[in-house]
Amino acid sequence: MIDLLIIDGANVVGSRPDGWWRDRAGAARRLRDSLEGLDAGEVVLVVEGAARGLESTDGVRVISATGSGDDAIVDLVREEGQGRQVVVVTADRGLRERVTSLGAGVRGPRSIRTPG
Repeated sequence: MIDLLIIDGANVVGSRPDGWWRDRAGAARRLRDSLEGLDAGEVVLVVEGAARGLESTDGVRVISATGSGDDAIVDLVREEGQGRQVVVVTADRGLRERVTSLGAGVRGPRSIRTPG
């Protein structure tokens, strides 16, 4: 089982052309709600930009990046990933390289998105 599952919110939301750009905060909220019940010890959604301020739920901790979401994810892996199985969900190649160099695994956005 994954101990810490970190979701690159902007990247995952942007991976589907479903009109997310018309309501970025709403798209992030829908993503957060879809993450409930994932099989992981802890699920963390990192948001940035217009999605900042999204609240955590019982099943998903939300972190609003004050700067770059990628930097916040790397910091999270570095600070909370020691001795834990960490997986980052993103399609961003640069971020993938940064977190794998810290020992995290990576999955693509489709690994957590439901069809539709």
